[in-house]
Amino acid sequence: MVVVQRGRTSRKPTGGRYKIARGKRKFETGRQPVHTKIGEQKITVLKTKSNSIKMKVLVAKTANVLDPKTKKFTKSVIKTVEECPANRHFVRRNIIVKGTIITTEAGKARVTSRPGQDGTVNAVLVS
Repeated sequence: MVVVQRGRTSRKPTGGRYKIARGKRKFETGRQPVHTKIGEQKITVLKTKSNSIKMKVLVAKTANVLDPKTKKFTKSVIKTVEECPANRHFVRRNIIVKGTIITTEAGKARVTSRPGQDGTVNAVLVS
């Protein structure tokens, strides 16, 4: 089923309904969210409008972790999801989204990238 992301609402400000003048359009479609899990690395590439590409991380094994004190990035293996402010059930399912606190070899880190859209997992160490 197509996910329609944009488009005019079917209700007027008064509460009445608009008459539907046309159907759905290709540029109004969206996609199901990508729930990035922990495991062997798997990335998919999607074509978007204007022949751009969007890389989605389906399964992540490593994260680029920034140490704020030394200002250096290190590639660390992700062990588990510690905390997720977006959805508490993501912790149990080990799903990584932006803002998630993950446990890595370098220590606890907060994810700063959007793995479902950026194609990588970037994180900052949390003290």
